[in-house]
Amino acid sequence: MTIYQVILLFLLWVCLPNFSSTEMLFRRTSEPQTKVVRARTAGRDGKVLHRQKRGWMWNQFFLLEEYTGSDYQYVGKLHSDQDKGDGSLKYILSGDGAGTLFIIDEKTGDIHATRRIDREEKAFYTLRAQAINRRTLRPVEPESEFVIKIHDINDNEPTFPEEIYTASVPEMSVVGTSVVQVTATDADDPSYGNSARVIYSILQGQPYFSVEPETGIIRTALPNMNRENREQYQVVIQAKDMGGQMGGLSGTTTVNITLTDVNDNPPRFSQNTIHLRVPESSPVGTAIGSVKATDADTGKNAEIEYRIIDGDGTDMFDILTQKDTQEGILTVRKPLDYESRRLYTLKVEAENTHVDPRFYYLGPFKDTTIVKISVEDVDEPPVFSRSSYLFEVHEDIEVGTIIGTVMARDPDSASSPIRFTLDRHTDLDRIFNIHSGNGSIYTSKPLDREISQWHNLSVIAAEINNPKETTRVAVFVRILDVNDNAPQFAVFYDTFVCENARPGQLIQTISAVDKDDPVGGQKFFFSLAAVNPNFTVQDNEDNTARILTRKNGFSRHEISSYLLPVVISDNDYPIQSSTGTLTIRVCACDSQGNMQSCSAEALLLPAGLSTGALIAILLCIIILLVIVVLFAALKRQRKKEPLILSKEDIRDNIVSYNDEGGGEEDTQAFDIGTLRNPAVIEDKKLRRDIIPETLFIPRRTPSAPDNTDVRDFINERLKEHDIDPTAPPYDSLATYAYEGNDSVAESLSSLESGCHMEYIQHFI
Repeated sequence: MTIYQVILLFLLWVCLPNFSSTEMLFRRTSEPQTKVVRARTAGRDGKVLHRQKRGWMWNQFFLLEEYTGSDYQYVGKLHSDQDKGDGSLKYILSGDGAGTLFIIDEKTGDIHATRRIDREEKAFYTLRAQAINRRTLRPVEPESEFVIKIHDINDNEPTFPEEIYTASVPEMSVVGTSVVQVTATDADDPSYGNSARVIYSILQGQPYFSVEPETGIIRTALPNMNRENREQYQVVIQAKDMGGQMGGLSGTTTVNITLTDVNDNPPRFSQNTIHLRVPESSPVGTAIGSVKATDADTGKNAEIEYRIIDGDGTDMFDILTQKDTQEGILTVRKPLDYESRRLYTLKVEAENTHVDPRFYYLGPFKDTTIVKISVEDVDEPPVFSRSSYLFEVHEDIEVGTIIGTVMARDPDSASSPIRFTLDRHTDLDRIFNIHSGNGSIYTSKPLDREISQWHNLSVIAAEINNPKETTRVAVFVRILDVNDNAPQFAVFYDTFVCENARPGQLIQTISAVDKDDPVGGQKFFFSLAAVNPNFTVQDNEDNTARILTRKNGFSRHEISSYLLPVVISDNDYPIQSSTGTLTIRVCACDSQGNMQSCSAEALLLPAGLSTGALIAILLCIIILLVIVVLFAALKRQRKKEPLILSKEDIRDNIVSYNDEGGGEEDTQAFDIGTLRNPAVIEDKKLRRDIIPETLFIPRRTPSAPDNTDVRDFINERLKEHDIDPTAPPYDSLATYAYEGNDSVAESLSSLESGCHMEYIQHFI
């Protein structure tokens, strides 16, 4: 008996303590066979009692999961009291996993599991068993149902749904403040043992945080944790099954905890006294400087409100709080005059706007500083009447219309006339201009809101007596819309109609767009330019329209496409309209209206060839033509002969003499008498192989004596060629194959020839 069978019997003994009672262990079959025994007993009423013989019975088997043995795991035994042990009965098993996962010995009724079973996949299996006569194949017991229950083992560790959690808790929280709850799940059976009982513990994050073992709630463990000292914490939580006992499986997760800010730090000025300077010409609203108090908190807890609470300049200056930088901007409230007063003293206070009453004990959440403002004497430039100007004008005004006027004055006692100019860097297209004397701004080009809705100009005011003193002012020109654009189609529509279309069929929904932007919103109307017998337009009154057919059936063989002019009008004043033309193709469609083909040429194609087949045939023809052209080109190239057959392929105009004389004794190969007869040389002829650039008249040379040696003759001719510009060869090669007595002749080449002629003497 294996250890698993021992465990199984033990579990059966624990779960079913009363083995003497068959009612707790077994369940009778639904139709038990009834037999009368020979022994009879009389009842109290004197009647004979018949005892029913029990059939084979069972109720439930137990099997451990994750069996690791090499043999099949034994489940249990089915046995019928009709079984005499002679092999006449046959046991049959059916139901969940019968024949694959569970097999039965048809003779003995022993049930085995063929492989390991995972309870987490399935906790129990319901099967049916039957005993039949092997010879007659008739059942001797009715089919009965039983259950194989899988007992759990601790084979799954606790797992968290997320590997990393993110949580936050306010700083300065009291000990025990809940941060976040993490929960791990265990796939083991929670109703059996402690396999699924999970206990939580903290592996990292102490002493700042703790975790409740049973619930997994993470809480703060230290008081007064300050975000300004440390903001981020990483806590590692472990979940362990078996109630946290030794040998249990465990899993971990990480919790990133952030301390959120609370207002526990008051604002503080870094200086007790701040000095600022302002020119007396600064206009009202001019920023003269800033003050800033620092706050270690963040967000709304660091928001500060600045105010002037005392001083002799409370009516001359204002302070504004800059929300994005948390600074106090000091501005001029009234015009300044250096001659009247030169120094002002202000007391500025900075206070938190969101104070937490829990931290009043840390002190007042405000601070003060002294600001001293010195007024400087300057030659004041012109002062505009406003810090900036905003003009609105409709886009359809005429060129030259005045859109607004800027005004400036000289604040000095000796008032000087002002000259206005427009900074052209702010008006590169020169759409506007300004009158230099009165500051009136007018248009010099037509306006178009659809191109530019805003124009930001800069106007310069300068004193005529002192042009160096200038002042700039920003002028914002807003272009107001007028209805000067007609609506158009929103997109390009690729519309088709089926040949089998019926009257009233929707073929396209159209919409429109308009560059204008009326106050009440766009409203478009759609209509046909003329009555069309084929199509009609139905306005949906929601800035869209539907294109419908008016007749029954179309033929792309007769007309392949239709042009449908659609008039689109808007609802603004003056009304603008445009005509857009829809191109409607006639296409072949299936019965559901899906387009199949819109090409009219498709009707002319042979019925037996598809478009793909025709393309394939055309490609084959093109490939054959290319092969023929390449073959002809290669054949033609092979027939060409080289221009020069000589091995010395110099490709220049070279006269080659391949005859080598045998010296003076050889009179057959070369007639040297020609060289000895000067008369033969005198008759000079022009060369036919070249054309000289300049034609010189041949000059006659005096005849050499008959007894002149050949060597002298050659030297004389060489000198003549050196000084004769008409002498050949013009890149030709002349060869003199004479060899003197005892081979004492030297090279006759000359590099100093006027034509750079080269003479080569061959020695044999």
